[in-house]
Amino acid sequence: MTDTAPPLPDRDGVHGGVGLTALLVAAARAIETHRPDSLARDVHAEHFVRAAPACARWPVHPDQVPDGDADPLWGRFARYFGLRTRVLDDFVLRSVRTGGRQVVLLGAGLDTRAFRLDWPSDCVVYELDRPGVLDFKHRVLADPPAAPAVKRVPVPVDLRDDWTAALTAAGFDPAARSVWLAEGLLFYLPSHAETCLMETVDRLTAGGGALAYEAKVEEDLRAYRDSSIYTAARERIGIDLLDLFEEGPRPDSTVDLTARGWSTTVHTPFDFTRRHGRGPLPEPNDALEGNRWVFAHKTRM
Repeated sequence: MTDTAPPLPDRDGVHGGVGLTALLVAAARAIETHRPDSLARDVHAEHFVRAAPACARWPVHPDQVPDGDADPLWGRFARYFGLRTRVLDDFVLRSVRTGGRQVVLLGAGLDTRAFRLDWPSDCVVYELDRPGVLDFKHRVLADPPAAPAVKRVPVPVDLRDDWTAALTAAGFDPAARSVWLAEGLLFYLPSHAETCLMETVDRLTAGGGALAYEAKVEEDLRAYRDSSIYTAARERIGIDLLDLFEEGPRPDSTVDLTARGWSTTVHTPFDFTRRHGRGPLPEPNDALEGNRWVFAHKTRM
């Protein structure tokens, strides 16, 4: 079964490669939005999916998924993204309510938190991603126009390069408390780029702050190639996630942050499934087995 036409070649936008995964997550958020037991609501998500020809046949509603949660792609995997959205929503809101007024979304993709969360009036949300992704997002949200609930500052950059100057030029103040989010980002970066990114975040958090990110800890990602999630994504929507993930040894960013003075906690997604009473639970040959959600805090220097 194929749910889409072959992805278009696109190095910078959302129609192919890593950019197409932003549409996968948007479709999952759309499905989650319409669930009676929804953990997160995003009324904009389905508009992204419908605006991209590559995913014209993808579901955006649970009624369009005949097997429900038993479907490995639009059931279990989509519930994973819905759970991740809720957990990181909660993290961001807790962080801004305890003093963080600068929020930086690293690899923001089609994130709509600036539009759908209940923000303090003096917050600023910086969205960092490649120009093509931010341009697509702008076009979709402009028709019909969607109004952000907070000051929103798109910053077009490639996170594999040095992005410090672009962020500070956009108004970010390293001396002020900040909140950072790297959702579904690090495993697409080369190891050295992840190390540089974390060093930059640490340097720019001189005023103290909080960071949440997602990591994978498997020693051999290819061992899960035949898992139901990776197989369904590859065969049904043309996304070979394992080909997009960077292989080889990964830095242990949690250890590195701790050495730099951050306090860190590490959770499996299944911890939050049990907490919220919905979401994926472990299964044999599980592509989610090595996923970790890391939450870190740093006091002012």
